[in-house]
Amino acid sequence: MTALTLGTRGSLLALTQSKLVAAQMEANGGLEVELEIIRTVGDERLDQPLHEISGQGLFTRELDEALLDGRIQLAVHSLKDLPTELPEGLCIAATPARVDPRDVLVGPEGTQATLASLKKEAVVGTSSLRRVALLRAFRRDVTARTIRGNVDTRLRKLDAGDFDAIILAGAGLTRLGLQGRATEWLERTSWLPAPGQGALAIVTRTDDDATRQHLDDLNDPASAASVSAERSLLEVLGGGCQVPIGALGVPFDQKLRLWGLVASPDGKRIVRGDLTGDLNTPEALGQALAALLQERGAGPILAELGEPTEIGGPVASGEPSMSDGSDESVPSDGSVELGEPGR
Repeated sequence: MTALTLGTRGSLLALTQSKLVAAQMEANGGLEVELEIIRTVGDERLDQPLHEISGQGLFTRELDEALLDGRIQLAVHSLKDLPTELPEGLCIAATPARVDPRDVLVGPEGTQATLASLKKEAVVGTSSLRRVALLRAFRRDVTARTIRGNVDTRLRKLDAGDFDAIILAGAGLTRLGLQGRATEWLERTSWLPAPGQGALAIVTRTDDDATRQHLDDLNDPASAASVSAERSLLEVLGGGCQVPIGALGVPFDQKLRLWGLVASPDGKRIVRGDLTGDLNTPEALGQALAALLQERGAGPILAELGEPTEIGGPVASGEPSMSDGSDESVPSDGSVELGEPGR
């Protein structure tokens, strides 16, 4: 019996995801996977909004160190938490099948809150600048307020009356069996999710062929291609948790359609675009869409994001970039066919 140690954060969601991967690995027989809980900087500093904590890898750094030291053989992450460039010696060894990547609005238990039905000056909780920017674009008359903590902690704060609604990744609720708490699934191409949202990444040492061979059956090529395109776009734009960037890749046949956006934190400016390319060259598609967004005005927005940004407080006034959450409110950019890789 081969024994492997899987590193994971200690939150309920992280443990649920890691146990799922461990069970899938053990199902093939001849393998025992033990979980080791490792606390990260992001777990320790729950009193600060994510965009105010300096450095990359807020939820991955300590797990990376444990991998490189040989204390663990693999780590399971929500893929959207991974920096676009991993430390030397580490790689994403597998991307399991992605679950629904959309954001969801969650109202207090027993209600049917939607983005459109929220009262004026409603308080909406989120820790993501991307969600704040989109909220300010769709509903300038509500207030975004920082909320941190695990999914169950955020739900308790919501039900206790601290917020009128919160916005979460639907994938987290789904994996915890709490998808029934979502009162609205936000439309995926007008309210774009974070790059990699809904997907898991299994990280190993690059030279650990023995561990990587146990992960071959867990990798889903279509999901891997989609998130590769999204992360390529993010890397070219230089984005992280401090930048309101959304991206979504959707595979079909042997092609991949990729949507992307860059928003100003106040929601007044949103640059959008989409392209279709070859499923086998996702990085080229991400790079091409990043260039298109820059041509359309993403550069000035990104250049300004070095300035401090606050989540709390009333939404700024001004004309919204979009009228509502429907497909019809999104500017029609068309779908541009990519030719040769890198074009």
